Amino acid sequence: MYAFIEGKISEINPASVVIDCHGVGYDISISVNTFSLIKDMKECRLLTHLAVREDAMILFGFAGENERLLFRHLISVSGVGAGTARLILSSLSPEEVTDAIVSGNVGLLQRVKGIGGKTAQRIIIDLKDKLGKDSGIREILGSPHNTKKEEALSALSMLGFNKNLAEKTIEKIMKEDGNAVTVEQLIKRA
Repeated sequence: MYAFIEGKISEINPASVVIDCHGVGYDISISVNTFSLIKDMKECRLLTHLAVREDAMILFGFAGENERLLFRHLISVSGVGAGTARLILSSLSPEEVTDAIVSGNVGLLQRVKGIGGKTAQRIIIDLKDKLGKDSGIREILGSPHNTKKEEALSALSMLGFNKNLAEKTIEKIMKEDGNAVTVEQLIKRA
């Protein structure tokens, strides 16, 4: 119904923002991710999604199209409502959520409050193919960055290191060094 709302920010907190658009204040629910991107702005444009429930109509706002698209994918999963989807996007960045789904990382999704093992598995099963078909996701899957990460993680796991800790360390190293780092360097530094 509403594609976007643009105007002055009247009120803002990590869960919602009120945007004054020509004298009408729109109360929009946002994720912490969106909050961090717009908190210092006086005016903004948020892409929106209107969730209609039996007892309420709630407008959700997103700083970028990738977050809104991921939100819409998440709410298509049985057992995942708009509130849960917003909580997932507040706890993890859209890139982390997408990576967790595409790589089948149940543990990362379970770290989100209220997401159990069954829900995390259902999200992965339902969305893995959908997200894998998106062009942006295909680039991540086909990139040497992802292959290096998986190879290093596999090697560290075989050496007896904690898989979750190794994954966090590898991600940190790859953020610092970028794509130039080799698998051997990743393993040594981790």
